[in-house]
Amino acid sequence: MTTTTLAVLVPLLPFLGAAAGLLLGRSAPGFVRPLAVLPTLAALVLAVLVMARQGGGRAVDAVTELTPTGSVPVELALHIDGFAALVAVLVGTVATCVQIYSTGYLRDDPRYASYAALVSLFTSAMFLVVYSGDLMVLLVGWEVMGICSYFLVGHYWETPEARAASLKAFLVTKLGDVPFLIGLLALATEAGSFRITEILGAVAGGSVGHPTVIALLLLAGVAGKSAQFPLHTWLPDAMAGPTPVSALIHAATMVAAGVYFVARLLPLFEASRAAMVVLAVMAAVTMVGSALAALAQDDIKRVLAYSTIGQLGYMTGALATGDRGAAVFHLLSHGAFKALLFLAAGVIIHAAGTNSLAAMSRMRGLRDRVPDAFWTMTVALLALAAIPPFSGFFSKESVLGAAEHVATGHTGHAPAAAGWTVLVAALITALLTAAYATRLWLLAFRGTGAEAPDHGRQPVAMNAVLWVLAVPSLALGGLTFRLLPDWFDDNDLTPALTTSVLGTGVALVGGIVTYAAWRHTTALADRTPLGAVAAHPEGDAALVEAEVIASHRPAYGNLASAPDPSDPGRLLLGPVHRHAAAGFHLDAVYSALFVRPVLAGASLVRFLDREVVDTYVRAAGALPRLLGAAVRRAQTGNVQTYVSALLAGTVVLAVAAVLVATGA
Repeated sequence: MTTTTLAVLVPLLPFLGAAAGLLLGRSAPGFVRPLAVLPTLAALVLAVLVMARQGGGRAVDAVTELTPTGSVPVELALHIDGFAALVAVLVGTVATCVQIYSTGYLRDDPRYASYAALVSLFTSAMFLVVYSGDLMVLLVGWEVMGICSYFLVGHYWETPEARAASLKAFLVTKLGDVPFLIGLLALATEAGSFRITEILGAVAGGSVGHPTVIALLLLAGVAGKSAQFPLHTWLPDAMAGPTPVSALIHAATMVAAGVYFVARLLPLFEASRAAMVVLAVMAAVTMVGSALAALAQDDIKRVLAYSTIGQLGYMTGALATGDRGAAVFHLLSHGAFKALLFLAAGVIIHAAGTNSLAAMSRMRGLRDRVPDAFWTMTVALLALAAIPPFSGFFSKESVLGAAEHVATGHTGHAPAAAGWTVLVAALITALLTAAYATRLWLLAFRGTGAEAPDHGRQPVAMNAVLWVLAVPSLALGGLTFRLLPDWFDDNDLTPALTTSVLGTGVALVGGIVTYAAWRHTTALADRTPLGAVAAHPEGDAALVEAEVIASHRPAYGNLASAPDPSDPGRLLLGPVHRHAAAGFHLDAVYSALFVRPVLAGASLVRFLDREVVDTYVRAAGALPRLLGAAVRRAQTGNVQTYVSALLAGTVVLAVAAVLVATGA
């Protein structure tokens, strides 16, 4: 079987699994779980074979015309280089783990069949984006992912939070997709093709006349899909969906699509120095802002959501320095440890019955209830904080090294201003990342107070997946820079001394300072009566969001929604904490600028429709009804009445005729 045939089967198998799961979900429920897991697992195996055959060498290209469209044809094309082969394996690995994990996590969910089918369709769409060599075909996968995210985020549609989150995710990503589509059409018009290879050839030959405008239009779509400032606000709210969905979206599919797209078309962005500076500023603001917000969140899943936004900022920052190898390297390592973080968080939520870190900090012995989640999450948090020798250290170091090379003038792929912007922001974010990772670990696993509830061991499928993902979180970085340099444009991925010391140093400082702050706040909390804590008037109430999967909910009362006095984030952020917890009020800004005017306009249109247009319609219908009522009253059926009316009418006409004649 040829490599092209194998590559075609990779997105096709999950698609067929999704279709079969939807058709057989009600009539043959016993086939739902096999149809969810086996096609995705088979696609992963085929993706590994494609990667082995591609070998990081010459790209695999195949094309056939899909439909005649005039001057710019749309073609069913494959373009599989080293990046595509590696990212496809990541997608298949995470999707398979999510499907296996979901068989235990959603085992009692009545809508599991539709959920599993949508996850398979989501996976198929991301495979299509990764392997596609034509931008229009890529756009199909891009939009299918948006639709799937709408349904999956709103899986628990009984809750208003899930409904609002799914609608917000759909609208914000579509807001970015409008300029994205315009940019694609403009790019294809100037290059004369939607084929990626031909577009890159046109860019190299200088045939694309407006690279800045096109690049900025495309960046709008990337910002929406990959949750970059200022279109990142949908991602934290998307945590209202099931935890496995969060792992899939954050680790390997939707948010990775934007980074992958820019990596594919990086020469286009490099053709515009302005676009590279904009990309660097967007990455810097995203990194620092999301890290500050993560340090202030109480919901464990929202902490991880803001963490994803920040790590995506690292990837776009690497792209802003012209180093797509560093960007995709961090995309791969982040995909492994972020999927592990979310799935481990799902186990913790399942055991604790709450998402609230404030509530978990009041549970003693929670880590003993979930030993698998405790150890694997510890590995993932160390990788997130970029502590050597975990995978996050090597990939984050590659980003810092790329920024340093641009800032110091060792490479001319991007302006020096972009390099300095990314380097400074990345170091600040490394400090904050270690701080919120340490805070999460301390609040979740070092709680004091009542004994944590014992709801028994979690399903084997959930715990087994955690250990599978712990392996790449621990070893992927070291193996990659040793064994796979050819897959990353022959980049030297060996860590540089300067940035390694700086990155690791600030990470250690962040962790140590957070631990010291936690010790201080815990000592103060021990001297504060619980009643005073529950009634404390300051700070935001902790968001307690019980998962639908958890049939139990601890009766914490007011303590579950009270500010946690042992939270080191409040001490570290000080007066900034309130603003960071609210995402720096960007949702309020959007509400004032867009939501309220649109609602006001809708209210005006509704008023005009009901009170003006409907008034004329009702009047037009009322007049015939009144005339009909008058005629009905005249029809009495009495002959004498009719004759009398006839004579009276005759007399009236005669008098009128005489008056008219006399007047004449």
